[in-house]
Amino acid sequence: MSEPKGARGRRFEGTLAPDAAEVNASVAFDQRLLPHDVAGSTAHARMLARQGIIPAGDADSIAEGLARVQGAFEDGRAQWDPALEDVHMNVEARLIDDIGEAGRRLHTGRSRNDQVATDLRLYARAEAARLIGRIDDVRRALVAQAARHVDVFMPGYTHLQRAQPVRLAHHLLAYEAMLGRDRGRIADASRRAGECPLGAGALAATTFPLDREGVAAALGFEGVTRNSLDAVGDRDFAVELVGAVALCQVHLSRLGEEIVLWMSQEFGFARLDEAWCSGSSIMPQKVNPDLAELIRGKSGRVIGDWVALMTVLKGLPLAYNKDLQETQEPLYDAVETLDASLRVAGGMITHLVFDTEALRRAVGQGHLLATEVADYLVSKGMSFRNAHDIAGALVRTAIERGVELGGLPLEVFQGESELFEPDIFEWLDLGRALDRRDVVGGPARARVEQEIARLQGELGD
Repeated sequence: MSEPKGARGRRFEGTLAPDAAEVNASVAFDQRLLPHDVAGSTAHARMLARQGIIPAGDADSIAEGLARVQGAFEDGRAQWDPALEDVHMNVEARLIDDIGEAGRRLHTGRSRNDQVATDLRLYARAEAARLIGRIDDVRRALVAQAARHVDVFMPGYTHLQRAQPVRLAHHLLAYEAMLGRDRGRIADASRRAGECPLGAGALAATTFPLDREGVAAALGFEGVTRNSLDAVGDRDFAVELVGAVALCQVHLSRLGEEIVLWMSQEFGFARLDEAWCSGSSIMPQKVNPDLAELIRGKSGRVIGDWVALMTVLKGLPLAYNKDLQETQEPLYDAVETLDASLRVAGGMITHLVFDTEALRRAVGQGHLLATEVADYLVSKGMSFRNAHDIAGALVRTAIERGVELGGLPLEVFQGESELFEPDIFEWLDLGRALDRRDVVGGPARARVEQEIARLQGELGD
């Protein structure tokens, strides 16, 4: 029997032109699918034997051979051959070399179309699980820093202007909340990738009596796809995962921006261990937050991956088209970029050292307790709009005198409203002001401690 000519077979007399072969081949990047391709092929072979489609002995040989092939590629004894186009044909060719005729039975009842769709779903689910673990590591780092800084106050900002005081712990937990939602989105995308396409064939299923549900269960899927055309012709699971990844990267970008600001001499709120910083080639004094900047910058890259996926899918007719090969690299790039960014973000957060004195000075400037003055008057029966006007007038007076609101004498307060009594100065105490904001999600000490305890329980700390 003559040897098969890769995926093209004997229908073709010659080989692809060199330039065409270079563009056509995907093994340079889809070799990432090796463990998933072997797992899918092993489950497929076992099922073929159970269904009486191939001999049980051949299935055993295939399974054992596939394990050897995987090991050979992983340790470098086998080399990837671009002429075989992709990971699937490389594995199959090496398998046939290893076990002979039995290896030729492996592809019974399937196409590379449903094979790659299965491999990519397995990859997406495995990477989603890994990213969820990385996200939880960053969340733990944020919670640990929050637990150490419950009683450290800092300015809260709107429009990057000092607005109201918050606890540093509360500020850090805002990023934990973002990442918690990112975790949920990635998990949801993984759940929707949980249908196995094997059995869809090239586009119109197969004449063989496959046990699709059995293969799905063996591979850890929750079920099987319900339409063969859709199974091989869409990559929406990749779009959804990369969309969730992109949003997570954007949240890390915002955190990176804050670290850059905090480390600046203008803010001076924090410093970072030198292991997470870079220097300057010309200015020896510089300690630059390059890693935070790179995390910030990589958001554009991952957003671009999502746009690339959407653009590839736009307007494709059913079912499989080779355009879909172009969905792989954006998927790989997005998840690998986020994985690296999460690892770096966790290290930076763990090694951030906050300058509590600088934070104390900052929160004590800028009349951040003006809203407390308004709320005080409201508690005495005044409408909020009138109270807001009086508080604004007092801020103007404080600015003119070069003091904070708490530095004004009582008679100045009473000159604006007879409702002011000596207890106004208790309202202008930072700790008391924050603890009055005792609502779920607020910065009161008790609420922040409750949230830290809840998260420590959830994250296993």
